[in-house]
Amino acid sequence: MKFEIPKEVVDIVARLTEAGYSSYLVGGSVRDVLLKRIPKDWDITTAAKPDEIQKIFQDSVYENEFGTVGVKTRSDDPKLAVIEITTFREEENYSDFRHPDKVKFADDIEKDLARRDFTINALALSVAEGMADKIIDPYGGEADLNKKIIRAVGAPDKRFKEDALRLIRAVRFASELGFGIEEETKEAIKRNSALLGKIASERIRDELIKLIMSADGGAKRGIEALEELGLLQYVLPELREGIDVTQNKHHIYTVWEHNLRALDYSALHDASFEVRMASLLHDVGKPRVKVGDGPDSTFYNHEAVGAKMARAMLTRLHFSNKTIDHVTHLVRQHLFYYNVGEVTEAGVRRFLSRVGSENIDDLMRVRESDRVGSGVPKAVPYKLRHLKFMIEKVKTDPISPKMLAINGSDVMELLGITPGPRVGYIMSILLEEILDDPKMNFKDLLANHVRELNKSTDEELIKLAKRAKEKKDESQEGIEKDMKKKYHV
Repeated sequence: MKFEIPKEVVDIVARLTEAGYSSYLVGGSVRDVLLKRIPKDWDITTAAKPDEIQKIFQDSVYENEFGTVGVKTRSDDPKLAVIEITTFREEENYSDFRHPDKVKFADDIEKDLARRDFTINALALSVAEGMADKIIDPYGGEADLNKKIIRAVGAPDKRFKEDALRLIRAVRFASELGFGIEEETKEAIKRNSALLGKIASERIRDELIKLIMSADGGAKRGIEALEELGLLQYVLPELREGIDVTQNKHHIYTVWEHNLRALDYSALHDASFEVRMASLLHDVGKPRVKVGDGPDSTFYNHEAVGAKMARAMLTRLHFSNKTIDHVTHLVRQHLFYYNVGEVTEAGVRRFLSRVGSENIDDLMRVRESDRVGSGVPKAVPYKLRHLKFMIEKVKTDPISPKMLAINGSDVMELLGITPGPRVGYIMSILLEEILDDPKMNFKDLLANHVRELNKSTDEELIKLAKRAKEKKDESQEGIEKDMKKKYHV
């Protein structure tokens, strides 16, 4: 069977061959070609040493100890702009369970394939005349692809002790591909699960992202497999607190099952990583605040507790501040309440002001995931559709200080004052009044009001600003109190 390979890859292999060096397409790119998937990377391995590769390809970069040279192709396709060529190599001992103590170059492809993690990645393709046709497969990787199983190369205990990240990689590949894990390999993962604790958080984070972004139910299966194999305690241990924690009469699933179902819904609807993670973690705080048992148990303030837990979990895994803030915000705000006829347009504007209009679509997706995860038949009931209508209706109204017709600099110029808390108090009061009545958002009207407010003392302004903040949250503080009592949350 022949497989079409990109011209950039073919050209590199041809030049290596002309120079007298055997070379192959290798690893994940071969796996993906055989699965008829578009490879994320095109990797080549060769008998040529790094300095020999650089002599052949002048426009290249070599800045590592593993014999990998990045060849620049100037391709318009980002996946092909730089192609990595690695010299055949062998690795000796992994005393830190992460990196080989010594890397030495090998003299043939099979020695190189022997060091790889799983049989489906221990594959090589020779390239000739613009096509790849001969498969090098010493460990039965092609058969395992057909059987849809993940199997370690050689002795699985040895493979995992070489690099403990392979423990979670096995689960990630199974999740991404919809494969099972071969029994001996699975048992070795369980035996060696504690080794994952020796792996840098950043490496675990990167594998978790890929797992969570798996399609076709893979994200949910992946989290379940992490728990089954004893790995979840080293990745998201707080999530495990929901196992076997029953809920109240408004839920038919345990907290654990509910969170996984919410993740599954968001993944099946191709949500972003942040939405998927927020869906998974939105109720993570419930076990810590649960009071009582049975149909009337309560979970008051679980959204606030869960947000703190989510921040700690994502910080520990060294996610970016942007991702941490966004996921935490979604978890904190997921329990919003809206009932047709009870919340006014001003209340919807305050809701948008609190949540941020830029976050509303993601928050709605988390809410849909929460609903489906609870076992209800409709992800988007009439109330939610009506809220979306109301949001559309008021979305152009001013809902933040930057949308006011007057800003802090204007306030200072009008009053002849310098920067300070007084300016902030006045801006907070103005925003609250505009949330009530957007038609007042004109510079002259606001300027007159600023002059009136300036007659107040600092103490009076503080009280007015505090009232403005309280009123901004009234949809949560007022109506939502009754809702929380009703639904025991």
